[in-house]
Amino acid sequence: MDEQEILNLETGEKEAEVLKPTKVKIVKVKIVSVGEKQNQKLVCEVKHPDREENIEISAVKYERNEKLQITGLWINLDEDKKIRKNSALAFFKNFVGVKTQQELVGKELETVEDERGYLVIKAY
Repeated sequence: MDEQEILNLETGEKEAEVLKPTKVKIVKVKIVSVGEKQNQKLVCEVKHPDREENIEISAVKYERNEKLQITGLWINLDEDKKIRKNSALAFFKNFVGVKTQQELVGKELETVEDERGYLVIKAY
């Protein structure tokens, strides 16, 4: 669709499909670059039981300093080129019991909604 067609679009009547929080299975993991700075983020492609196509989840809800936080699964490396110890990704991998991101494939995990209604992985 070109720019002129988009500028002439009307608002539709259909709302976005809302998926309920439930157990999902990670079928694939990948790294994507985000924003102008091209920061890297882990994206989990998951199978949701209420949807035929896979969906992507790239955020986690976890407990840190006795508070629940929601954050993206950003790739944050230390000086040794390993995932930084206290990052959200490190907490998530520790919760799941894996050493590498690739080991997440095949894991079944619970999801919850964030404040905007998007699914995030529950890791607490």
